[in-house]
Amino acid sequence: MSTRAGIVVTGTEVLTGRIQDRNGPWIADRLLELGVELAHVTICGDRPRDLTAALRFLSDTGIDLIITSGGLGPTADDLTVQTVAEFCGRELVLDTDLEATIATILRSLMRRYPDADFEAVMAANRKQALVPAGAAVLAPVGTAPGVVVPATAAGAPTVVVLPGPPRELQAMWPAALATASVQQAIAARTHYRQQTVRMFGLPESNLADCLREAERSIAGFERLEITTCLRRGELEIVTRYEPDAPGAADAYTALVELLSTRHPREVFSTDGSLIDEQVAALLAGRTVATAESCTAGLLAARLTEVPGSSAYVTGGVVSYSNAAKTELLGVDAGLIEEHGAVSEPVAQAMATGALRRFDADTAIAITGIAGPTGGSPDKPVGTVCFTAALADGRCLTRTVRLPGDRADVRERSTTVALHLLRRVLGEKATGDAAAR
Repeated sequence: MSTRAGIVVTGTEVLTGRIQDRNGPWIADRLLELGVELAHVTICGDRPRDLTAALRFLSDTGIDLIITSGGLGPTADDLTVQTVAEFCGRELVLDTDLEATIATILRSLMRRYPDADFEAVMAANRKQALVPAGAAVLAPVGTAPGVVVPATAAGAPTVVVLPGPPRELQAMWPAALATASVQQAIAARTHYRQQTVRMFGLPESNLADCLREAERSIAGFERLEITTCLRRGELEIVTRYEPDAPGAADAYTALVELLSTRHPREVFSTDGSLIDEQVAALLAGRTVATAESCTAGLLAARLTEVPGSSAYVTGGVVSYSNAAKTELLGVDAGLIEEHGAVSEPVAQAMATGALRRFDADTAIAITGIAGPTGGSPDKPVGTVCFTAALADGRCLTRTVRLPGDRADVRERSTTVALHLLRRVLGEKATGDAAAR
C-alpha cells in the first residue's frame, strides 16, 4: 500500500470561514505530485483538545504522515507545537541556537520601531524556540520555525508542523520534505507520472462522452487515474499513472490523441501550460492594452500576474461608465445610444480606443452585464461582448452568455478574453509563418 497522509489545518479564523484555507489544497497538490495518498483534510480551531482529537483520529486510521499548518506564533492561542509534542509523547526543550536565530530576526524587524522594548518582544517570542525533543527544526521564513517530529515506537506517525501564512509554509516545504523522518515516512509511496490536458469551450457532458469512448476503445485505460474539474471556465483533465505499468504510457498517449481528434478546437494545452502562459509567449515582442467595463481591471491584473509582463503590457482603461468609454477611449456616444454599452460595436470601438490610447499593437476589450441586476430580455445577466484587435486591422469579436453569479461572470470573462487573444495572435503567427 502506498504511503498515506493527513492534513490538519488549524485556526479558528479558518474554521469559521473568515480566512479561506489555502494551505490544505496546496499541500494536497504537493502530496499528489509525490505519489502520497491523501486520506483526510481536517480543519480545527485553536483548541488543544480539538487538535489532539484530529491527530488521534488520523493516527488511528493508519496514517504514515501528518502535516499541520498554523498555530506557531508567539500569542497564547498558538499551541500547535506544544500539543503535537504531547501527542507524540515528547517533552518541549529550549533550542538555544533557534532562540538566537529568532532574536536576530526580531532585531532586524524592529529597526523600524526604535522605541519598542526588544526584551519584551523577545520574551513573547521565546516560546517559538521550544521544540519537541528529537525533532528536526525547520528554519524560520518569518519568525516562526517549523518542526518535523519523527514517528514513535508507540505508533504516533511522523508529524510535520508548518506555519499558517501560505508564503512561509510554501517556502518551508522543501526543507521539511528533505528531512530524514519525512523521507522515511514516504519511502513506500507509489511513483506516478502526472500530466494535464486543458480544454476550453466544451461542456462537461461532452467530455464525459469522450472519456466513456476512451474506456471502451483504449487498451490499458483502466491503468489511468483521471480527475476532471472546471476551473475559470476551462476543463482540466489531470491523469496520473505508474509509468512502469504495462501499457499505461501508451494508453495515455492514445487518450490525448482521442481528445485532440474529437475536439481539436477545444484542446488548447496538452503539456499542462496555462492559457495565461500561452498568451504571454504569443505577446513576446508585442505590446498589449486592455479596455474593461464589467471586469473593472481583472483582465489587466491577470495579464500582469505573469512574471515579465512589464515587457508587453502597456496599460489599461477601466471604462465602467458610458462617459468613461467616450472620454477615455473615444467611443462615439451615438454608437452607445444606438447599440447599448453592452454590444459588439461598442466592444470593437473600445478595443480600437485602447490601441490608440496606449500606442499598442494588440488590445482586448470587455463590456458586459455581470449582475445581479441590469439585465433585460434581449441582454440577460451574463451577456458579455469581447473584441481582441491587432493594429493591422485583424480582430475577433464575440458575444457570450456566461453562467454563474457576479463573481463567476467577471472571472470567466477574463478567461474568454485570454482565449480570444490566443486565437487572434495564434492566427497571425500562423499567417506570418506561412508568408515566410
